[in-house]
Amino acid sequence: MNNYLGEILAILTAVCWAITSTAFEHAGKKMGSLTLNIIRLWFAFIFIMIYTWIVRGLPFPTDASFDTWKWLILSGIIGFFIGDLLLFEAFTLIGARISMLVFSSVPPMSAILAYIILGDTMTLAQVVGMFVTVTGIAIVILTKDSSDNRQKVKFAHPIAGILLAFGGAFCQALGYIIGKLGMTSGSLIYDPFASTQIRIIAAVISFTLFITYRKGWRNVVKAFTYKKAMKYTIIGSVFGPFIGVSLSLLALNYTTPGVASTLTSITPIILIPVAIFLHKEKLLYKEVIGVFAAIAGVAIMFIF
Repeated sequence: MNNYLGEILAILTAVCWAITSTAFEHAGKKMGSLTLNIIRLWFAFIFIMIYTWIVRGLPFPTDASFDTWKWLILSGIIGFFIGDLLLFEAFTLIGARISMLVFSSVPPMSAILAYIILGDTMTLAQVVGMFVTVTGIAIVILTKDSSDNRQKVKFAHPIAGILLAFGGAFCQALGYIIGKLGMTSGSLIYDPFASTQIRIIAAVISFTLFITYRKGWRNVVKAFTYKKAMKYTIIGSVFGPFIGVSLSLLALNYTTPGVASTLTSITPIILIPVAIFLHKEKLLYKEVIGVFAAIAGVAIMFIF
């Protein structure tokens, strides 16, 4: 089993993403995406602070350089604040399954942004993989409209939710690339958990200012009275920013980044039985085909 430990950890990471996205979908519909974000970030910060205190001996990332703080704060604002704000709103409009499928566009977006910002090269396999992934997503989110006897293409789900999910995916990809700049200083790589903690700090401050501007603290306080929604929030916070991130980092120690990235991106596949048995949704064959095509595109990008 040790020979496949990295692969097992990567699959468990995908399971964690499925649990956290489903939990946050339920919680967000009750308390709202803005309130959900600030509360789950508080939980995530506490969990990671305890972890870094035990493992690194530092509850806060006080050993980070100014440049590290600068880039990771920007990464947190773009990825954890703007990106998650858009994604969680998409959860409430089109659900976790479709939102996470759209999120499988993060690897292609990351590759393009890395080419533009970091000067990374792009292989033929990456280009082909991008095309396959985008095609798979298009199969699911687009459909034919023959209501007026003319074959036209339209969105199969609310366009606002689709755009929010794509916006969130783009911000996550950009935040990842900027975060890479912050974690890397010469040949040294700053601790991933401490890096995540800095990104969370930036997001907490951003959400705090935004909620204050929107005068939404009454909703935040009221959310703690929603026992079921708070239960989902805690579950999502534990399995997402804490266990999910931990497993994804451990997976990289036991398998190649390509295999880990591919297996951790199978969350939309895991959410198919959740949609059928838990949400009682009726899935179309084209939706299942689209999901597998999107994941296949990610596999082509990283493995070949």
